[in-house]
Amino acid sequence: MTALPERTDRKLGLVIDLDTCVGCHACVISCKGWNTENYGAPLSDQDPYGGAPSGTFLNRVHSYEVQPPEGAAQLVHFPKSCLHCEDAPCVTVCPTGASYKRVEDGIVLVNESDCIGCGLCAWACPYGARELDAAEGVMKKCTLCVDRIYNENLPEVDRTPACVRTCPAGARHFGDLSDPASDVSRLVSERGGVDLMPEQGTKPVNKYLPPRPRDRLARDAAEPTTGEIDVLAPFLEPVAETPQGFIGWLDRALEKL
Repeated sequence: MTALPERTDRKLGLVIDLDTCVGCHACVISCKGWNTENYGAPLSDQDPYGGAPSGTFLNRVHSYEVQPPEGAAQLVHFPKSCLHCEDAPCVTVCPTGASYKRVEDGIVLVNESDCIGCGLCAWACPYGARELDAAEGVMKKCTLCVDRIYNENLPEVDRTPACVRTCPAGARHFGDLSDPASDVSRLVSERGGVDLMPEQGTKPVNKYLPPRPRDRLARDAAEPTTGEIDVLAPFLEPVAETPQGFIGWLDRALEKL
């Protein structure tokens, strides 16, 4: 079995803003595309156009309707992938040493040539972040796009996980969470970032930024300040006293009915 390193030089991971994520699944598709064409065994699909399609994904988005103690119910989109835990139980249960945590950056990976597909790591992971590829018979998981972030053949702007590079809402952030001055660390500090299921004691590196109450945001938007009203006033005046063009014709036609 694999031993965890006592410490890692860095803690590379993701910070996911649940207030910004719109559930578009762009991160899911980009992750599937990149990891099927590049690192490791392809992510297979079974019966993709049939009645019971299934497949292997390293990142999934779950959507939940939640009811806060105070305020209106809201829809929360919750992306989930491997959290690259400091105390990763998936690593310590692996009988062949295929699962391991890197000392240099803290990324948890699977050496697929040593994986026997026993599934023990999937049972040990409390987040359901590992998937057995049915075609290859090996365990697959998020790699933080290790083949992108260190690839000097890519433009610097692309040396980030595919899901982060693709997110149209800017809900996903990547960086070193061991550095208090990093952008991701400042986000966690300023927005009150939290661990997923901290009671499990796995110390996940990835963090989540909680969603803001929607009823307060809606009220603020519905009640503009005096300054905002002054700015909007010219645009609130009617364009014409009587309807013109097609709308005018429609208005006259409806009056005759």
